[in-house]
Amino acid sequence: MIRAALGRPLMLLLSGSIAGLVLGILASRLLAQIVYEATPHDPLVLAGTIVTMALLGLLATWIPARRSMSIDPARLLRED
Repeated sequence: MIRAALGRPLMLLLSGSIAGLVLGILASRLLAQIVYEATPHDPLVLAGTIVTMALLGLLATWIPARRSMSIDPARLLRED
């Protein structure tokens, strides 16, 4: 059941992460000038960014999905 609630948000998270990673790589020359001692394709920075985005996105989708799964649909329909 939780898989159904998280399916679409996780697909949006994945597509947004890929788009952000591609744009970040394209802008890497500018970022290398701003960030001290970072090369344009620093694997540690890219890996850290991917992991951080994935964890925050998972947390941002999991918490509302878990809360919505705890509501009884019959009770919700009776209240409206």
